[in-house]
Amino acid sequence: MAIRYRVTLSEEERKRLTKMTRDGKTPAKRFLNARALLLCDADEGAPNWQVGDVAEALGVTSRTIEHLKKRFVEDGLEVAIGRKQREKPPVETRYDGAFDARLVQLACSETPPGHDRWTVRLLSEKVVELNIAPTCSAMAVCRSLKKTNFSLTGANTGRYRRTKTQAL
Repeated sequence: MAIRYRVTLSEEERKRLTKMTRDGKTPAKRFLNARALLLCDADEGAPNWQVGDVAEALGVTSRTIEHLKKRFVEDGLEVAIGRKQREKPPVETRYDGAFDARLVQLACSETPPGHDRWTVRLLSEKVVELNIAPTCSAMAVCRSLKKTNFSLTGANTGRYRRTKTQAL
């Protein structure tokens, strides 16, 4: 296999990686990456192990070591030993605190004509109608009301008798 990326550590980088591998407080993945970079160092006086030997010694695949070397050469030491930060969150937030506040305000308002009380479905339809949100499902309304501890059936529904808890 041809050498594609050559790791040459500066004296400062070598000291930093050595300290990381010896302090006993480094997370396992960072420790593994630091140890691999130290073993792959091609500078004078460095071990300069082959990729296959490093992979076998550390219990990873040789492809992992190749990727690590590539990250080090292209992006630097911090990116190589750490994890890449996400550029955007995994799921964008659709409903924020303002949505929750408007929803609770709507749920506390007068019910539409012909209805005795607000239902989750009615609330979701009214949210879209009032342009509070472009789309809104009944489950989104449920989750939002649950987060705010607002219950559409907070009053006695007749199923269970409300009991007061005794203060301690």
